[in-house]
Amino acid sequence: MWSFENDSSHTVTSRTGARVHRDHEAQSEVLATHFYQVRPGVWNFVGNGLSNQTFIEGPEGIIAIDTGESIEEMDVALRQLREHTPLPIAAVIYTHFHYIEGTRAILKEGNHLEPLAIFGHPKIAINRVRTTTEIAPAYVRGMVEQFAMFMPLEGPDANVNIGLGFHFRNPEHAPFTPGHLPCTSTFTDGTVVKIAGLEVHVTYAPSDADDSVTLWFPELDVAVHNVIWPTLFNVFAIRGEEYRDPQTLIGAVDHLLSLTPEYLVGTHGPPLLGREDNLSRMRRYRDSLSFLWDQTVRGINKGWTADEIAERVRLPELFNVDYLTSERYGVAEHHVRQIHNGLRGWFDGDESKLFPLGPQVRHERLIEELGGRHRVRSKVRDAISSDDLRWATELATWLVRSNDADDVDRQLLAECLRIIASRTPSANVRNWCVTRARHLDGTGDLSVMYQHRFNARATGSLSHRELLNTLRVVVNPERALGVDARIAFVIDGEQIPLHIRNCVAVVEDVTPEATIVMTRDTLNRLVSNKLGLSVGIENGDVAISGDRELAITALKVYEVDGFHS
Repeated sequence: MWSFENDSSHTVTSRTGARVHRDHEAQSEVLATHFYQVRPGVWNFVGNGLSNQTFIEGPEGIIAIDTGESIEEMDVALRQLREHTPLPIAAVIYTHFHYIEGTRAILKEGNHLEPLAIFGHPKIAINRVRTTTEIAPAYVRGMVEQFAMFMPLEGPDANVNIGLGFHFRNPEHAPFTPGHLPCTSTFTDGTVVKIAGLEVHVTYAPSDADDSVTLWFPELDVAVHNVIWPTLFNVFAIRGEEYRDPQTLIGAVDHLLSLTPEYLVGTHGPPLLGREDNLSRMRRYRDSLSFLWDQTVRGINKGWTADEIAERVRLPELFNVDYLTSERYGVAEHHVRQIHNGLRGWFDGDESKLFPLGPQVRHERLIEELGGRHRVRSKVRDAISSDDLRWATELATWLVRSNDADDVDRQLLAECLRIIASRTPSANVRNWCVTRARHLDGTGDLSVMYQHRFNARATGSLSHRELLNTLRVVVNPERALGVDARIAFVIDGEQIPLHIRNCVAVVEDVTPEATIVMTRDTLNRLVSNKLGLSVGIENGDVAISGDRELAITALKVYEVDGFHS
């Protein structure tokens, strides 16, 4: 299998006008919206959002498993459920932290037991905070790029599907009201618990999140999991994520195999029914991961660089017989690079990577060696004409990432990316390429995604201390050089001491030389650039005691416009 093909024979035009690989379009059939009755008393709603919602009937009521991205999404799922049963929701289980924002819809509906029991792994609470603090800009930008969030619904650039669902957030569910409720009970590995009168075996099964669990209902012969996806497992997420170790996931698949389930219900994709068929398909899934890991290690031991491994390790066509092991989400070429990095780090023995030139200098020298910008542009066009897309994209990237890049250069690179997008079966790759192309040509500018946006909605779950601690990742070291300041913020009466030293900002107990007093609302407006510091001081929203000049100097080390105006 290949990441994309150097011909257009498999490129089709969808009903919405999208230019897309036929296998990418075919994934829409897999993800078709349907409320499955898996077996009596077990329902699985596919296609409502990026994830499924699952409902299992127990003696005491219904267990709701995962609640989607919003209250509105879960509202739709509950309405579907009520066409089959009036039983109350007895409990909620989160398989992992990604799809747990619709829980309040259960309270809104009112047909539930009191108090509502909510189960999940203890890391869920930690992971929800992580994605809204230090790494928030990169995390959100990656979501936008991978999940087609800024792509149109019609035309050549239209979103077709995002591999695991049709949308990150189904437009029909706008305005996407968050409604998360925290766990009332957390699991430990190997737990057996009674939930809604059913015995549930819980096994820790890290997958695309390190808080994932597999649920086994022995009385029903049903396994609910985040392990077998409706596509080749995404070892590498193009949006950027922590390393997902295939060896760990292989263990999770082996556990599912040991259960020999008649009914296999995932967080994504349609349920799988039939014991023998399930075992066969799970083995193939397991072996696709084993193949990628084993062959990457084989290449490492042979001294192959990461580029050589990516070129030489290809999934055999035998895996392409089943959408479960197809490259309709991510691609093996990227997965083996991630395995290399996860095992050995970034340096792969390629001598030129030991101390490379800075990228801008390198690009400029390469352009010069090939005869200048006009010559390189000509070579890009020639490479596009001959379907040499890898070379065309590399050349066009030199032009865009060097000095003096102009709209012609950006249009050339955008053209390369759009051709790749039309020829890859991977939803992730197509969505990333189209989104980046639209950024380059100005039809979908992402500039705002390259900075921290500390809006109140994004930071609302953070304590005062957590928000101030997060600001350390926007310290500009050039501005902070030579600054040694001990200050304290007093936010709604709570004092948070801070020491700026050695070009870092550390929240720690110090005796402050200056104290800055404000409300949380004022802090929110300052860090979201809706209020300038000088205006806040003038109108009394911000009060500074002690060394006023030191306090203002300290705040200016941050790349927060509100602290500079």
